Amino acid sequence: MSEQTQPALAQFIAGLPKAELHVHHVGSASPRIVAELAARHPGTVPFDLDELKTFFEFRDFAHFVDVYLAVVDLVRTPEDVRTLTYEVAREMATGQHLLYAELTCTPYTSVRPDRDDIGMPIEAYTEAIEDARVSAERDFGLVLRWIYDIPGESGIPAADATLSYALDHGPEALVGFGLGGPEIGVPRPQFQPHFTAARAAGLHSVPHAGETTGPETVWDAVRLLGAERIGHGTSSALDPALLAHLAAEGITLEVCPSSNIATRAVASLPEHPLRLFVEAGVPVTINSDDPPMFGTTLNAEYAIAAELLSLSAEGVADLSRAAVRASFAPADVKTRILGEIDDYLG
Repeated sequence: MSEQTQPALAQFIAGLPKAELHVHHVGSASPRIVAELAARHPGTVPFDLDELKTFFEFRDFAHFVDVYLAVVDLVRTPEDVRTLTYEVAREMATGQHLLYAELTCTPYTSVRPDRDDIGMPIEAYTEAIEDARVSAERDFGLVLRWIYDIPGESGIPAADATLSYALDHGPEALVGFGLGGPEIGVPRPQFQPHFTAARAAGLHSVPHAGETTGPETVWDAVRLLGAERIGHGTSSALDPALLAHLAAEGITLEVCPSSNIATRAVASLPEHPLRLFVEAGVPVTINSDDPPMFGTTLNAEYAIAAELLSLSAEGVADLSRAAVRASFAPADVKTRILGEIDDYLG
């Protein structure tokens, strides 16, 4: 892999100051956090920690969906949102040495305007995540910013609602507008008006694309949605013209290796196109996506990237620098974190 041994490089990665750009709010709930939420709302999932750890053991993508939806069902009140956000921030900062993260939130699944029996006002949701953000920066030194994500499977009503949440009730730390959920059967062009409006309001465009569909989905995200970064984009590897365009325009691919294997977007790690992206000059960042649910951590994803790219410690540090530079962090935060990476290298 490099001149360093794997244990030495793993130790280096653990202490490396890092930023993460593609990580989901609900998908970051660890068994510890879920146990706390489940104790408040008994009956949905086990709240014994050992049972939850077994429940979380990744078996296949269908099981991941079951776990994800079970956690969504536990986030019922503003206090649940606050607890989830704050405790996710604690684990990011203390376990992964994250100094900055852009957390993808899907407020539609908490507000639930399509249901009368569950859900909360968007104002309460916004207040909860912002309170947690301010507390996390004070307590853990972690700077958080938000990306509001359309759940694509819920269609135009969810897109309309999410745009309203962003433009009419947007929290202070909202920086991006995204699109997630299934790609098959959810064409990107239908969301063009929503992204146009979000961009006009100053939000950055960061849709998922090309994870379970072909390169044309990525082209749609770039041409129609004005994507500045692409979530996953694995199928971009199939189109040399697209790779050249991404490289020329500096459009970053948010790469999540373990997630790509779990979702079958890529057959195996040796076949992962990360090296192809780098050799084509496409900017990339390394991310964990839904880490507890895919049985990974950001540290583990950095180790995988180091293996795939044959990186030394300096090369791994460059991955962290790339994430900082591709982020939508304030300039002073970028400067500070880049300085801490340099100091860490000595």
